[in-house]
Parts: sequence; structure tokens; C-alpha cells
Amino acid sequence: MNLTDALRTHRLLAIVRGPDPDAALAAVLTLAESGVALIEVSLTGADALGTIRRARAALGPEFHLGAGTVLTVDDARAAADAGATFLVTPAIADSLDEAPRLGLPVLAGALTPSEVVRARAAGAAAVKLFPASFGGPDYLAALRDPFPDTPLVPVGGVDAEGARRYLERGAIAVGVGSPLLGDAVRGGDAAALRQRAAAFLAAVRA
Repeated sequence: MNLTDALRTHRLLAIVRGPDPDAALAAVLTLAESGVALIEVSLTGADALGTIRRARAALGPEFHLGAGTVLTVDDARAAADAGATFLVTPAIADSLDEAPRLGLPVLAGALTPSEVVRARAAGAAAVKLFPASFGGPDYLAALRDPFPDTPLVPVGGVDAEGARRYLERGAIAVGVGSPLLGDAVRGGDAAALRQRAAAFLAAVRA
């Protein structure tokens, strides 16, 4: 299943970013066990590449495990070497040019209409509307008018209720970081993470 189809099917992308590599890995595995099928590990987290390597070894080659905040050509290459199967950017970045050479799809960050056009022209599989909180679901719906065929994934400040609203307004999926992860990336309660995962999965499936 390609990235765009996976986003349309599963509708939730979990974003893991934290200061503790072991806690980040535990969070990734807990999310996967809870049924979250798309997970991004941000390169801004501590030893993120190591987390991706260990998670890939644990989850196997077919799991949709990506690298986030991939800005440069070197970032893209390192993420691919670590086992990422897709890349995520916060903006139009040099990594977009390298991704096709690596055979990796990209969820490319954009906010304005011009940036959406540039992301798609660069080959992005889908567009990450970031920060989504800037305009909310109404802004996403407004972008859908000129770009009805562009797969949009809002990221930034999306809670469970917001996830439902974005999907109702035309998003193909939502990306969620701290509202889902909470303190899990700092060694917090795994049971609470499982409960939040269940709430988000229920919201995107509603």
C-alpha cells in the first residue's frame, strides 16, 4: 500500500518526538500494538535515527514507519538508511529533491496555496497542512476548493475532536503529536497512551 492510500485508509499519523530514545521507542511500539498503523519519528528527537532503526527491527519491513522533520539531502539519506519508508517535512525543503532518488514518498509541509502547488510539483505524495491550528478546519476546507484532488493532512494542534472536524472538512488523515503522545516520550504511563490511542482511533473511524 502506498503512502497516500495508507493515509486514506488509516486516517491517523502518530508523530513521536522526545528527549529519551528508549521512551520514544517504547511509545512507538505501544502505538503499533494499539492499532496505530502509521508512525513518524521526528529527527528533532534524541537519537531519532537509532529509534527508527530499533523500531524497524521490532516492527518488521512492512510497517509504515517514517522520519519527520526531514529538511536536507543528508537527512533524507540518513532516514532511508535507518529504515524509514516515508519522509515528512515541515515545509518545502531540499529533502523533496532527494526523496525520488531514494524511492521514498514524502508528506510535504505547506501552509499557503503557493506552497501547496510547490509541494505537489515537487512530487509530494500528500501535503501536510502545517501548522493546521493557524486556520483550523475552515481553512482546510477553503483550500479544498482550488485543490480538490490534493490529499491534505493537517498537523499541529489536532486533538480528538479536531480530528473529526478536519476529516469532515475533507482531510484524508490527521497527524497528531503531543495530544496523543502526552508524557509517553518522557517515560510516562503506557496504559494512558493506549487509552489516548484508542480515543483517537475511534475519532478518525467515526
